[in-house]
Amino acid sequence: MRVEAEQLRAFLLDAGLVDKEKFEKAKEKAEKTNQKIGDILVSEGLITQEELIKLEAYILGITFVNLEKETVASEILKIIPEPIARSHNIVAFRKNGQNLEVAMMDPEDLQTIDFIKKKTNLRILPRLTTPEGIKNVLQQYQKTLEAEFNDIIKEEVKGVKVVKDKESTENPEDLQKAAEELPTIRIVDTLIHHAILQRTSDIHIEPMEKEVLVRYRIDGVLRDAMTLPKQVQSGIIARIKVLSNLKLDEHRLPQDGRIKIESEDYKYSIRVSILPTFEGEKIVMRLLQEDGKSYTLEGLGIRGEGLELLHHNLKKSVGMILVTGPTGSGKTTTLYAMMEILNSPEINISTIEDPIEYRMPRINQTQVSSQIGLTFAAGLRSLVRQDPNVIMVGEIRDNETVSLAINAALTGHLVLSTLHTNSAAGAFPRMMDMKAEPFLIASTVNCIVAQRLLRKLDSGKEKYKLKETELKDLTKYCDPNRIVEILREEKIITAKQTLKDVEFFRPKATPECPDGYRGRIGIYEALPMSSTIKELVVKRATADEIQAQAQKEGMRTMIEDGFIKAAQGITSIEEILRVISE
Repeated sequence: MRVEAEQLRAFLLDAGLVDKEKFEKAKEKAEKTNQKIGDILVSEGLITQEELIKLEAYILGITFVNLEKETVASEILKIIPEPIARSHNIVAFRKNGQNLEVAMMDPEDLQTIDFIKKKTNLRILPRLTTPEGIKNVLQQYQKTLEAEFNDIIKEEVKGVKVVKDKESTENPEDLQKAAEELPTIRIVDTLIHHAILQRTSDIHIEPMEKEVLVRYRIDGVLRDAMTLPKQVQSGIIARIKVLSNLKLDEHRLPQDGRIKIESEDYKYSIRVSILPTFEGEKIVMRLLQEDGKSYTLEGLGIRGEGLELLHHNLKKSVGMILVTGPTGSGKTTTLYAMMEILNSPEINISTIEDPIEYRMPRINQTQVSSQIGLTFAAGLRSLVRQDPNVIMVGEIRDNETVSLAINAALTGHLVLSTLHTNSAAGAFPRMMDMKAEPFLIASTVNCIVAQRLLRKLDSGKEKYKLKETELKDLTKYCDPNRIVEILREEKIITAKQTLKDVEFFRPKATPECPDGYRGRIGIYEALPMSSTIKELVVKRATADEIQAQAQKEGMRTMIEDGFIKAAQGITSIEEILRVISE
């Protein structure tokens, strides 16, 4: 919504709602922290959020509606599908003939308005509302979905016999029949749909002694989603096996498959992993969105000198760029963002991945298949004969792969890959453990990025200042004086301010976000290959020695990057410490 600071200033000062000096201070803070002036005015308590939005509605000439306590009829609510409502913050709340009133956070989002107009064949009347109003209506979608799911479960369990352990080896015909029953199909479809709406990355279906537990991993944290009766277990497993083309009568060995689902609102590829356990087969489904979504390094949270370092090294035609971190830290997504920058008609990019998480146009992506001998090493050996400019190796995990990757980097290719290490400096000893020669590492590696993913605070956050005890606890994880220096360099605090003066934020529970977090962002450290770092690598220095030298040369660590994001209100200190100490 394009309401300029000067427009707000004129109305607020003329109405006597805000003191001139306080407004100017808020404006200065907004410019320093790259936030909207309105958000600063609200966070400083100079104006309420509703007053701000009403003022913006008046300036834009759009009707304001308060939906915070409004109940919307389900038939009107469903006019706009929930995925569109959530992704664009737009809800239908009233219909009169061919006129549909919709509440939005950004009434100037003409593209969304036009899309809904074409989809519904109705005249769209945009209205402005508060985030709390949108949340209230979005929550009503959830209640509708839960009621529908409970009805399905009740229908499914009628008259179904509990499956005993000794009966688990049902014949394929019975399993096929169970998989094709309408209630079973509806349960699986609803489980997946429910997960997509909650931005779930993984669905866990876990058989217990007397029930089946379903858990969703949302923003990196596993949460109980629902409990299903034991009676539906065999049917659900059979249905998922049918969808992913797996053997129905195999109950003793792990199986892996893939499901493709597509609707008007979303397109997903789902990786299925089935593992036999004592109580039955456990299923984990990884949801991968296939919507042509592009990634940017800035959008992932890489900033400052680290961003400049990556852009500089991506311009090189030879060498290696490595991304490190534990499983699930977003390493592959960072590589995709790099390939997005490099992807052009003049460059041939080839990858060897396990698995291919996202399809990218103009990029030749190959899937590892160990059953037929197509390993990372075998695939990389073939890729170098495909005249590539850039090679992406999903993971360097053994001696042969690291040797081939170094050789490719030495012979005129830019190699992008990942390693499982806790820090950027830890990549060097890890490569040496895989028998890579130190002088070859020093001459081929261009830079190394380490990363973690942490949860972002939802809009319902509250600010606070650190107490003495909290400041003392921070010394276990970082140097508070160094944090102060960095916040001063970023102009988040003045030269006279200390960590005690910084306003941090903590999560506040809302109906839509019970834990106060929504979405994730990365924290990063980018280690350049300076001449001194190369010397240390050749001398087989430890990771701690390389880390210390890199910090001496100005590298900001992940925790320091996290504190910048915490001071900007993007995340909380508790979340940073949780992720760093894992």
